[in-house]
Amino acid sequence: MIVAPTGGETGARNASLLIRLGVWNEQHQLGIVFDSSTAFHLPHGADRSPDVAWVRRDRWYALPPEQREKFPPLAPDFVIELMSPSDALADLQAKMQEYMENGVQLGWLLNRGARIVEIYQVDQPKIVLPQPQALSGNPILPNFTLELEGFW
Repeated sequence: MIVAPTGGETGARNASLLIRLGVWNEQHQLGIVFDSSTAFHLPHGADRSPDVAWVRRDRWYALPPEQREKFPPLAPDFVIELMSPSDALADLQAKMQEYMENGVQLGWLLNRGARIVEIYQVDQPKIVLPQPQALSGNPILPNFTLELEGFW
């Protein structure tokens, strides 16, 4: 799988998302946070690398160490995809749907250009929020709020 590197603006925003989730996770110790370099081997066989991913601690440590060293054979519990100018919205929406079909519990697609967030949740219709100020990770990420003011 070859993925083109992001531009500076997208890379900086991806880093910000990773840091914010990472700080919350350090405080709560509920899971493991992964960056976009990590590929997950999803149940249906595809390897995918979300921009930001999180796996519950119990699920992560249920994997043998040798599986944790390679592409983990599971779907994350939570993913974020940040749309860059070179991304096609339909492709990212299909990727988000694929995540949900493979066991992801919560996914956020951040469309930076349109300032829209699409929220994907297991067994629920997609929610589209124009210019949200904040996103809540409850109940998958208890007490995690992603403030978006100044993010766009």
